[in-house]
Amino acid sequence: MQGEVIIEQRGTAGVIRLNRPRALNSLTLPMIGAITASLHDFAGDPEVACVVMTGEGERGFCAGGDIRALHESARAGDGLAGTFWREEFRLNHLIAAYPKPYVALMDGITMGGGVGLSSHGRHRIVTERTRLAMPETGIGYVPDVGATWLLPRAPGEAGTWLGLTGLDIGAADAIHARLADLQIASSRLGEVVDALSGLPRASSSGDVDATLQALSEPAGEGRLKQNAATIDRAFRFDSVEEILAALAEEEEGEFAAETRRVLLTRSPTSLKLALRLLRAGRRSTSLAECLGRELGACLQMLDNPDFFEGIRAAVIDKDRNPKWSPASVEAVESARLEEFLKPAEPPLSL
Repeated sequence: MQGEVIIEQRGTAGVIRLNRPRALNSLTLPMIGAITASLHDFAGDPEVACVVMTGEGERGFCAGGDIRALHESARAGDGLAGTFWREEFRLNHLIAAYPKPYVALMDGITMGGGVGLSSHGRHRIVTERTRLAMPETGIGYVPDVGATWLLPRAPGEAGTWLGLTGLDIGAADAIHARLADLQIASSRLGEVVDALSGLPRASSSGDVDATLQALSEPAGEGRLKQNAATIDRAFRFDSVEEILAALAEEEEGEFAAETRRVLLTRSPTSLKLALRLLRAGRRSTSLAECLGRELGACLQMLDNPDFFEGIRAAVIDKDRNPKWSPASVEAVESARLEEFLKPAEPPLSL
């Protein structure tokens, strides 16, 4: 598919290039199908030692799913949104279990579905331009693509902070949060592909790692790690109300104040549901379990007014002023949250 996805073999490397740079390489259903098919092809090709996933353009690796298309599908009730999520989640699971070394070059904006394409892989590369986030609570949605498996496995409560605030982090904190492995300068990514394409056919994950390590550079320390103690204290609670109270009453400094201000702009329903999903993910024993639970919540989102309002405010009218319903976390009914946690029908098949 030489359009939205460019697939090629360079030496012993299978290279998949997302090719919607004007849309920050946001994913469409045909793109997901093309990526999935190419991964299966490369897995069965003895001439391919590893797979490299990258994005065209200098602004972003992948900004996530095409939420405008999801919004239109939900409005039309045509089932496309549900199909998109099922196929995307299957792809995320395929990447996590991929039999050959899978290298994601997370240069620039890496958000939502972009995290799903990269952070489940075996070799995750960030650059000085990386801005990684799971921004879903800001559009009336919840972290998905297996994020409720990944984020609870970050140190302390870093993943809870990421999942609830939706704020972006740089390369150092992506590595700290265990969503990436190494930092390599963006100017050297061409060298990365050249080096990987020259590996012997029988190369192991260790060989790929040694190649990447030789091109890497120190990532330093980001604000997520610098504020780890504050995050761990304030986000240890299992209710959003307690987290907000802790940030207001127990924590000092601008970081805590900014975090609270951001949380108060997010969808109250999304915040409460995201926290429930993250805590359930912490107790889960597999990515598949988390993906199945996320799919149930996603499908219920198609009946959630905040989902439509959040996308309207972010990408359609772009007024950045969503009117959430209900407007406060205290007003979110527990019974409504339970509806979001019903299993998907039919269940996700992986």
